[in-house]
Order: sequence, then structure tokens, then C-alpha cells
Amino acid sequence: MRAAIYETFQGRITIQNVEDPTPNEDGVIIAVKATGLCRSDWHGWMGHDPDIELPHVPGHEFAGTIAAKGKNVKKFEIGDRVTAPFVCGCGGCRQCLSGNHQVCDHQSQPGFTHWGSFAQYVALDYADINLVKLPEEISFVTAAPLGCRFITAFRAIAFQGKVSGGQYVAIYGCGGLGLSAVMIAHALGAQVIAIDINDETLGFAKELGAIATINAAGNTHILEEIKTISHGGVHVSVDALGSADTCYNSIASLRKRGKHIQVGLMTGNHKHPKIPIDKILSDELEIIGSHGMQAYKYPNILEMIKNGKLQPEKLIDRTISLKDSTNALPKIDKFGHKGVLVIDSF
Repeated sequence: MRAAIYETFQGRITIQNVEDPTPNEDGVIIAVKATGLCRSDWHGWMGHDPDIELPHVPGHEFAGTIAAKGKNVKKFEIGDRVTAPFVCGCGGCRQCLSGNHQVCDHQSQPGFTHWGSFAQYVALDYADINLVKLPEEISFVTAAPLGCRFITAFRAIAFQGKVSGGQYVAIYGCGGLGLSAVMIAHALGAQVIAIDINDETLGFAKELGAIATINAAGNTHILEEIKTISHGGVHVSVDALGSADTCYNSIASLRKRGKHIQVGLMTGNHKHPKIPIDKILSDELEIIGSHGMQAYKYPNILEMIKNGKLQPEKLIDRTISLKDSTNALPKIDKFGHKGVLVIDSF
């Protein structure tokens, strides 16, 4: 198969012909039809993830068809159109047995724990637990970002934040994850305030339903602006970027008893940010992490897409080839595009 591979962290990415993967007894091989480029892939290429062994094939947001399956797979057949969350559970640990596959004690993640979907084929373990059947009405390109950014945003907003109609919600960072959160919060009836450093992406956030936007570049009055717009602070705030500044500001912009949802990855010097613990205590704020979403919770989001209440296809800036990804992946942190890039040519 053809695959995009890097042999050193932060090194050159090349297209190589490598051996096709084979399924284990409980797994499948998926013929990749579309796969998203995500900031998490960039973190992996940078060397921020200790699970990655070199040489490595990135990619964890994908959709395709089942090309081969192990003898123990019962719920899926060769040819089925499928997608999967980026965190794959084992099905047998305490977390999985409690329904929380997204924090499985023995989780696997294509593109991190093993070779990912920047290739013609990708392997997936414990298929009966982790695969999601894709309705014919949803294209592979639309479905690809559901594996990480969109479902991560959905769980953060709908399940962790429990956002409801009329609430004020702040979204820090308007990349693919943040824009997904804007769309979802708006669909649930929230009044969304989007914060970013790029006027173009902020304009896109307004198209997706934000009632107000704030450009944070050189802005020392972000918190004051948010509190004015939201009449004292937001009910829920999401750090969709993952930096010391966005984390702090997200917490500090909450009203009393508000919820901060940390979704953006915190790496390097940002792992242990300064937070306003005095405000957390006095205002009874909640600090909540959110890490993906379980496969069995996909039906709600798929139904909302089918009936048009959610339109993730609007988030796709453009599609590119596998070869194009070798140049695009290292530049993801430069925020040079609006929305999501998806590979659909291998």
C-alpha cells in the first residue's frame, strides 16, 4: 500500500510503498476513502506523544470500507461503510465495562499506538466495540473528521458541558475542533462567543452561528469583552486550542458555577498551566476534561447530520491528495487555512 511516513520527529514526510496490514482475530482492515489532517497529527510528528514508535504513519480521523476482518468480528461485514472514534477501547477493562471506552485503560489509537490512516489501508482492533456503520447519506469526506474533532467537540459540548438553549458559551480557538464546537453549541441553542487570532476564521465562526467574535491578537481586554457580551460571564467555556493562555482565559471568563471544558491538547511547556484556583473555589467553578467519544454514542450525532441540524461538511476547507499531506501536515500549526483539510486521493 501507499502511505505517508516519517522516520524522525519533525523530519521529512515521504510517500512509500509498504506492506499491507492484516487483521487480528478481533479486528478489521479498513480501505481508507478519506482521512482528516488534525492538529493532533502535528503533535505526533513533533514528538509530543510517547506512544509513537518510528518510522510512523500518522492519521486518526478516517472513513472507508472494510477490506478484511478477523474471525471473531460478528457485527460487521466486508464492504461495510464505516468510521471510528480516534480512541479505541479494549472492551474488557473497568473503564470500558462502565461504558467509558474513550478513557480505556488499554486503548489503541490509529496514528499513535500503531500506524494510522495516511495510507490506503488502516488496521483497527476490537472492531465490534469500536466501529460505527456509516449511513449512505453521509459521504466519506464528511465522515472523516467525525473520528476526532467533530465527535470530540460534540461530547464536550453536549455531554460534558451539558449545554442548553439560551446559555452563553465561549469557544477559545477556531481551528477544526473549535469551529465544530461553535456549530454544535449553536445547534443546541446556545449563544456562542468565538475567540481566535485570525479574522477569517472568526468570520467563518459567525457563519456557523457565533453571535459575537473576539480577536485575541494583542488584545488585553478579552475577559472584559466576554463578560460584557454575556452579562457577567459565560455558562460554559471551551479551550479548543490547548495553551496556557487559552486555558487560563477560558476559566477566568466563566460566571459563577460555570464549567470549563479542556479539549485542546496541552503539551510541552503548556502541560501544567497557571489557573485561577481562587476563582475556582469562590465561584464553585467546574474544570472538566473531554477526550473523544464512545462509538456507541454516535447514533445521535449521525441522526442530527442526516436531518441537517448539524452540517460538518461546511467545516471542510478543501480536499487534498496523500502526496499533498507531506507538505500540509508540518504546517498545520501555522493556521494557514480556514476549516478542515481532508485527504481523499491516495
